[in-house]
Amino acid sequence: MLIDFHTHANLAKKITSSLEDITTKIQEAKASGLTALAITEHFNSKNIIQLYETLYNAFPYTENYYHINGLKVFCGLEVDVKETGHFLVIGDRDDILTIARYLLPYQDQENFIAVNDLIALLANFNVLKIGGHPLRESTPWTQHPITVLSQFDAFDLNGKDLYTYGSDMEERVRSFAMQYHVPVVGGSDTHHHMQYGAIYNAFPECSTIDELRTAIQQGNYEVKISPCLNVKVKAATEIKKMIKERITV
Repeated sequence: MLIDFHTHANLAKKITSSLEDITTKIQEAKASGLTALAITEHFNSKNIIQLYETLYNAFPYTENYYHINGLKVFCGLEVDVKETGHFLVIGDRDDILTIARYLLPYQDQENFIAVNDLIALLANFNVLKIGGHPLRESTPWTQHPITVLSQFDAFDLNGKDLYTYGSDMEERVRSFAMQYHVPVVGGSDTHHHMQYGAIYNAFPECSTIDELRTAIQQGNYEVKISPCLNVKVKAATEIKKMIKERITV
């Protein structure tokens, strides 16, 4: 199973996707070689509830994933915390929708949820917790205590960061994660389909959150970085910028 743990259905928080857009993106993900992905949409995207309700009504669901055009699609959220840092939360569709609804009052940047309050909330659900792009300068996890950092199931080796900061970011993230005995998984952080396949993970076949967690804990996977990562991320970034400029004109 080739899975990307960090993807977005929307082009941006304020530029939302239709069902047709989502279906097209999934087709492109499959064409890139992926067989599974997690949609970790920003919790404060303006269509966050509608997005997951749309998936709920449109596609068949088994165990903990959707069947969409031959791909396994797991549900998730990317959640900002008050103290700085992004959680990638991946779980059953009902749990993700419940968490998204709970977080609606915290969508404003001045009122993000505190990290310990989010951890306490997530303790009520069977979810994967991944520390998103932990060394990104704008949203680092480095200032958090060990009690926070050691509870992650993994840290995110982020495709966008590999492009922005260079290939040595991989060693930096792995060294950071090792301090807290936390594994590392790959996520493209794509908002545009050109970025699929930039970085992904070779896993055994998994159909549930528990199976994903077990594979991560046992190290039964391999992170794969495409030799075309820079081209993929640059192309996706530039196209996204052009689309946003055209829409806002």
